[in-house]
Amino acid sequence: MKVENLKLVNTPKELPNNIEAEQIILGSILVNNEIFDEISNIINENIFFDPIHQKIFSYISTLISKGLLATPITLKNYLENDQSLKEIGGSDYIAKLTRLSGSILQAKDFAKLIYDLHLRRKLIELSGETLSEANNKNLETSAEQLIEKTEKKLFDLAERGKFDRSYISFQNALIETVEMAQKAFKNDEGIVGVPTGLKDLDERLGGLHSSDLLIIAGRPSMGKTALATNIAFHAAKNILEKKGGKSSVAFFSLEMSSEQLSTRILSEQTRIKSNDIRRGKITEDELERFIETSKTIAELPLYIDETPAIKISTLANRARRIKRLHGIDMIVVDYIQLMKTDNYKYDGRVQEIGEITQGLKALAKELNVPVLALSQLSRAVEQREDKKPQLSDLRESGSIEQDADVVMFVYRPEYYLEKSEPQAGTAEHITWQEKMSQIHNQAQIIIGKQRHGPTGVINVEFDSAYTKFKDATNQKFDN
Repeated sequence: MKVENLKLVNTPKELPNNIEAEQIILGSILVNNEIFDEISNIINENIFFDPIHQKIFSYISTLISKGLLATPITLKNYLENDQSLKEIGGSDYIAKLTRLSGSILQAKDFAKLIYDLHLRRKLIELSGETLSEANNKNLETSAEQLIEKTEKKLFDLAERGKFDRSYISFQNALIETVEMAQKAFKNDEGIVGVPTGLKDLDERLGGLHSSDLLIIAGRPSMGKTALATNIAFHAAKNILEKKGGKSSVAFFSLEMSSEQLSTRILSEQTRIKSNDIRRGKITEDELERFIETSKTIAELPLYIDETPAIKISTLANRARRIKRLHGIDMIVVDYIQLMKTDNYKYDGRVQEIGEITQGLKALAKELNVPVLALSQLSRAVEQREDKKPQLSDLRESGSIEQDADVVMFVYRPEYYLEKSEPQAGTAEHITWQEKMSQIHNQAQIIIGKQRHGPTGVINVEFDSAYTKFKDATNQKFDN
């Protein structure tokens, strides 16, 4: 890549810097704004060495934070009102920057480079201050105090460079805890997290808590996606009612299309069987109700990404973008085993799943939202007489169980009993029918792990025709 020798103003050469790398980063963002999301957790405007570049990055950040494109054209108003930018060529300089654009990977590398150079400049500055104070003839400050002061500055520099909060004082932690308790006290539902729409589950979990990775696991046909969809819909509806839609729910569906998910939601809301909807076997009145309901819920702040085999890095970047543009209260991922990583060195899926769950947990903490991820269970469940799932049934279970704050299993005994139907007309068949009537539409959400509270079983009802979970009215089978 050829780097042009562009004229810059007031850029002293004695400190570590790389003007060309800064130019490439700016040019790359102006050509492809997605690069901003890739590097915004590495650098900010203060990391740039050249003050002109600091201004340009600041203007780019302002535009993107407003949901607008940052291009040489959209920067024009800033250029016309900034004398220092006019002096280096204004629009001509910005246009030249775009010719220096590189790929996302190159931009990441250069972002790390200029961040490293920034730290070096700060270290030189800190060294100068320490040298000056050490040479000071005033002995009021002892050498030991000077060491402690310098050590604190070094730690502050290291932590500030990460652009996140790696630790807080216990006093501040207590303040946050009290605020959380007050929020729960004032909440009509008595919860502090994102509500699931299931009263007993909310009571057990306290809602879905920010920064938590929550797993919903189960064998196929247990209703994992249905439960996740129900929760996502209720959370989006709650946002619209309580916040006026000033946030959102992000649903990453790796298996089902957005049309299939919306069909499920509409089926649940209209009480029209999703299978009948797909086959067109509905009445004119039902179709009218279907259309009217779709208009009613169209404004729900629910965003669906249907990219198959999405990489954890891509998912994280898109979640960051959704938060920046719309705000975000919760992320749903359906499901973990369909995700990929950027690393191809792994021999098996266990290590790769580990990187994925670690990435999801890190994303939950970074965005300060609950991440609800679905997971398949191994076939070991089918080989046992007792079909109730347990933690050891998680596929590639080690990392999932370790990284998750909450692990829930969806269990429907009706599914297994239905598959063991005896021959009609026999005494066994009569007994079987009685058992089927007792557990019809009954399901359990088994909390196998919870960092914040007790485990246990939540009895619910599942209407498979409308893919709808709801609170149990009667407990018809034992825990």
